[in-house]
Amino acid sequence: MKTRIAVLVSGGGTNLQALIDARDRGELPHGELALVVSNNADAFAIERARKAGIPVALCLREKGAPRADFEARLLDILSENRIDMIVLAGFMAILSSDFVARYPERIINIHPSLIPSFCGEGFYGLRVHQAALDYGVKVTGATVHYVNEIPDGGRIIAQKAVDIQPDDTPETLQRRVMEQAEWILLPRATEEVARKINSDLSS
Repeated sequence: MKTRIAVLVSGGGTNLQALIDARDRGELPHGELALVVSNNADAFAIERARKAGIPVALCLREKGAPRADFEARLLDILSENRIDMIVLAGFMAILSSDFVARYPERIINIHPSLIPSFCGEGFYGLRVHQAALDYGVKVTGATVHYVNEIPDGGRIIAQKAVDIQPDDTPETLQRRVMEQAEWILLPRATEEVARKINSDLSS
């Protein structure tokens, strides 16, 4: 049996694609990309999942609707699909402490900086890279970490550094961090955690 993985997405799905490519290369031997869940009906990640033959579920939160209702629906979807592990890949929603407590050390996230720098609530997308450039750091990178009740506050699984170039813009830096760090780290960390969960499930 493989660890059944749900990838939660909100946007373009470049990190989802990195996981799909790793799967196709045989680099996720202990994990199965069993489901993609999007909280955005227009996310291009949905098309990537369908093209790769991965089932897709939508879990939308209406404006003003309680987070508890959204999370209850999400938990139902995960339970219905017998999900063992969750990968947050550009998922633009913060999960509550009650939610993450149901999947202890079974939810991981990719963040585009070297945590603890430029992380936490409000740091996402190009904002992270703009902050790194504004601060003048010479090295940035990406971090994969376990998810807990604190945004970007869970235990670190893996990090990879990327040099900042003098002529970088937030857009060029974002692309290089994805290519040199995120797309490498996330599949490796996913396999590492899936292997641990697989071992737990088998014992």
